[in-house]
Amino acid sequence: MPLALSPSLFRAATSSFFSKSLFLFSPHYNSYYARRRLSTNPLLSLRHFAKHPSSKPFRRTMPSSPSSRSTQTLTPQSPNPDPSAPPSTIRAKRKAWRESPEGLLRRDLDMCSKRGDLPEALRLYDAAVSTSVNLSLHHYNVLLYLCSSSEDGSGVERGFEIFRKMTSDAVEPNEATFTSAARLASLKRDPALAFDLIKQMSAAGISPKLRSYGPALFGFCDAGDFNNAHEVESHMAASGVVPEEPELAALLRVNAGKGRGDDVYRVLHRMRGIVRQVSDSTAEVVEGWFGSEAAAEVGMEEWDVGRVKEGVVKGGGGWHGQGWLGKGQWSVGRSEMEEDGTCRRCGEKLVCIDIDPLETKDFAKSLSALACQREVKADFLVFQEWLDRNGPFDAVIDAANVGLYNQRNFSFSQLNSVVNGMRQMSQSKKLPLIILHSGRVKGGPAKTPDNRKLIESWRKSGALYATPPGSNDDWYWLYAAVNCRSLLVTNDEMRDHLFQLLGTSFFPRWKEKHQVRLTFSKKGPTFHMPPPYSIVIQESEGGSWHIPTILGDDIETPRKWICATRNTTLELSQSSRRLSQMSW
Repeated sequence: MPLALSPSLFRAATSSFFSKSLFLFSPHYNSYYARRRLSTNPLLSLRHFAKHPSSKPFRRTMPSSPSSRSTQTLTPQSPNPDPSAPPSTIRAKRKAWRESPEGLLRRDLDMCSKRGDLPEALRLYDAAVSTSVNLSLHHYNVLLYLCSSSEDGSGVERGFEIFRKMTSDAVEPNEATFTSAARLASLKRDPALAFDLIKQMSAAGISPKLRSYGPALFGFCDAGDFNNAHEVESHMAASGVVPEEPELAALLRVNAGKGRGDDVYRVLHRMRGIVRQVSDSTAEVVEGWFGSEAAAEVGMEEWDVGRVKEGVVKGGGGWHGQGWLGKGQWSVGRSEMEEDGTCRRCGEKLVCIDIDPLETKDFAKSLSALACQREVKADFLVFQEWLDRNGPFDAVIDAANVGLYNQRNFSFSQLNSVVNGMRQMSQSKKLPLIILHSGRVKGGPAKTPDNRKLIESWRKSGALYATPPGSNDDWYWLYAAVNCRSLLVTNDEMRDHLFQLLGTSFFPRWKEKHQVRLTFSKKGPTFHMPPPYSIVIQESEGGSWHIPTILGDDIETPRKWICATRNTTLELSQSSRRLSQMSW
């Protein structure tokens, strides 16, 4: 049986741990830090609480916005009614707590958080301290969040003061607490302190999030301290935290600025696997690197062609990972791709990177599991059985998206034009699967005679599935397209929370190869099929690089790419193309 400590014993057991945190925010920290790194080993009691949450005096999960109440549990001062108590008793106790000083303070601080009103929040805090109101984790987290969010840095010293009071009161911190404290350190331009706080968080059994690392990583990168920046990057990897474009761009910038070619190469490949297409600000960092003297000096003049080809095959195409090939000045500029993936600037042809069928199968399984968690499981299982009986389909249509595209009201005629167009392009000439919510199948425009007739014809052909009331049809059309390995017709960018659950590894690659986008004119729909090449950072067997940006969509405007190749390679390519044109 684990030992459950009383609140008084908890305070005594954690006093040493919190005294370290107090010292971190004391004026003597900087001089001490120069002499000796602060030890952050947690006490056994904190490990015990991390492993046995039920024995904690109290526990709270903090949402990303401190003002949100949806995921908050009751504070220590609030009643925790017996679930078996009569509902009237539970309501009465909760109402009494809401009207208590602690409850009123929480309400007022939440309002300050929504308004970003730091002065009023500090006034409320001072009043609460002077009247001995018991402050909970939520109270402190809202205050620290506001102090660390002050753009002019006016809340920094008060934030340190509040953190000291919180630790002296032995209020157990969580991830939001440490992240706000790290942001306070960042406002003081002290990334070392911010990083130490992350280490404390990990040592206390609290998992850092991506946002937790930002103050330390960006601080070190801005200071040009690549050694400590790499240490933060390693800590992130050990914690299972995956960086996004801002973090990778910062690492790219600090390494490029220091002329560290091997690390630039490594970060570019991390970006290839995680980001795929880069923003304009990141593109400028990339162009700056390729235009530098350091970039001209790195690389090998001779290399093993066989190893490079082997690396391409092993990686699935589009990169080899053998290091910088060639030597000398780079020619770098913006370019566009022909329809077949040929670069208009250097003539290099981009490749289509294959997707492993096993990956698709595993993705379909995980998608099904997620859908059953988010939807009524019985409803989704009925759909899967229906799909097994009626499928497979060559294409799946997100009918709500298609029928509402550039329309005030749902248009069945527009949807039908897309259905017929996809059927004509299909080798089997089979109707595509039409996924539409039951409300649209039964009500509104669906009631007109012509539309009723059209709906019935789709239904008899086994091409229409009406998703049940209360469901999210996104799960249905996405699962059908993945399971059938078919095209997916939709203009949905698939960026909202549902699609974020699917991760950044497989789903973007699948989407790129299967999504058919649409535009409409008086002549009818135009289908923009998936490109025959992969829109991802590509490293060629000859050593050139092509980095896609987010500028352009290849529908209304061509996508902009960064083309980087050695000057000698570019001259040879251009000469070859001129000779080819002359012979023609």
